[in-house]
Amino acid sequence: MSDIKIKNFINGEWQEEAGGKRVPLYNPSTGEEIGSVPISGPATAEAAIATAHAAYRPWRNLSIGKRMAYIYKIHDCMVRDLEKLAQAIALDQAKHISEARGEVQRVIEILESAAATPSTIQGDTLDYISTNISAKVVRQPLGVFGGVAPFNFPALVFGWFIPYAIAVGNTFIFKPSTQSPYFMQLICEIFMEIGLPAGVVNVVHGNRDIPGSWYEDPRMAGVCLVGSTPTAKAMAAGCAKGAKRSMLLGGAKNLLLVMEDSNMDVFINNFLNSCYGSAGQRCLAGSIVAAVPEVYEEVLERMIEASKTVKVGDAFDPDVYMGPLISRKAADNVLNYVDIALKHGQGCKLVLDRRRVDLPEKNKNGFFVGPCIIRDVTPCNPLFTTEVFGPLVATIKVADIHDAIELVNSSEYGNGACIFTQNMHYAEVFSRDTDVGMVGVNVGICAPHPYVPFGGIKGSLLGTDKVQGKGGIDFFTQHKVTTTRTYDPKGKAGQAAPVAPRVRSCVAS
Repeated sequence: MSDIKIKNFINGEWQEEAGGKRVPLYNPSTGEEIGSVPISGPATAEAAIATAHAAYRPWRNLSIGKRMAYIYKIHDCMVRDLEKLAQAIALDQAKHISEARGEVQRVIEILESAAATPSTIQGDTLDYISTNISAKVVRQPLGVFGGVAPFNFPALVFGWFIPYAIAVGNTFIFKPSTQSPYFMQLICEIFMEIGLPAGVVNVVHGNRDIPGSWYEDPRMAGVCLVGSTPTAKAMAAGCAKGAKRSMLLGGAKNLLLVMEDSNMDVFINNFLNSCYGSAGQRCLAGSIVAAVPEVYEEVLERMIEASKTVKVGDAFDPDVYMGPLISRKAADNVLNYVDIALKHGQGCKLVLDRRRVDLPEKNKNGFFVGPCIIRDVTPCNPLFTTEVFGPLVATIKVADIHDAIELVNSSEYGNGACIFTQNMHYAEVFSRDTDVGMVGVNVGICAPHPYVPFGGIKGSLLGTDKVQGKGGIDFFTQHKVTTTRTYDPKGKAGQAAPVAPRVRSCVAS
């Protein structure tokens, strides 16, 4: 058994939690305890805020070129340590090692995007607003931000928040999930290696009391989260009470629509990745497959046959396609929703049942659930409206594209939706009329690349800004306008005194 002792990282140093309260850290592939994580108390939360606040002005005043040098160094270290970082994710989060490598690679690309901050943060100038008057608009940092990460993307959420926040001059307090904190431990080692100034990034482990300490503290500028919609709503209320800027990404229930003219091979390949990649534990996972009557039965048959081929097992096994869920509780939740869906009946049927899978002896106690498919789920079934976060797929027959769009738009969520078609009209109608933040056409995971914003609408995003790219720059900066009038220091001899205007302007004149 491994013995990973997760520590807090404050003021550029490892910090032991006073009182010693810790919770177990597990390897979901085996179910064994591999370490422990501190549950930080109020004194640690205060120390992190005080440290980040003290570090803010010196970091903000550092030239942007020198800040970018640290971004480049983090990037280079991650490129060097890609395999080590991926293995950390595969160990405590149990994302399959191939997907863990992909997650780390995406963060490397995000750092490359954040390295363009000197260009994306540039302001504007408006000359000659009036006689000898000009205006300058600049973007400036705000102060200390706090961020909360979910268990499912320990690397990606770090990339969404921290590089952009510190590149523009803010400091940061990050709370990883207690279920998958190992990646951030290794990132903090990189911070120490490159000499990132103390206090610029602080990592505090614990429960919801940590972000609870941020809401009304005047030293905090804003809060960001990736999590469930109920958690996002609770944090939105806290941020509103403390008048904090917030960017809170919530849950999802994503639909994949198959039209009569779709390339079925393309759909099946994307279906497998969308619904079973990361064991279905991601906010853009497809969990509802809708098809028009002409192809519904064919789609269902091909889904079942393809799902039978999905090999489930240890996250480090190169022959495995899908690893375990994050915890026994998460696995039991998937099993429970199979029963809930079937109890609501109304014609739905479990057509693929891989709730139990054959596993090697070392994985017998892991948190595994295989792919399951329930056909003919109606919109009033809890499975249609609840984000289960696992490899459980519902199918529904829709009359046409407009029927499918109505189903998407009736959801409280608005993260993503995908259509499979070779008809440009279908693609345009679906893209234009679905009330979601991200649309996929012939792709099963409609995740934008690092250069464009990522995020949903409605219950999937509380706040106006999204992560990545320009969205990240917008959230972590504020505009400042300077209006300037100039005079000839020598004056102008013989100039007549100005005549008072008949209409007094409410702006500079």
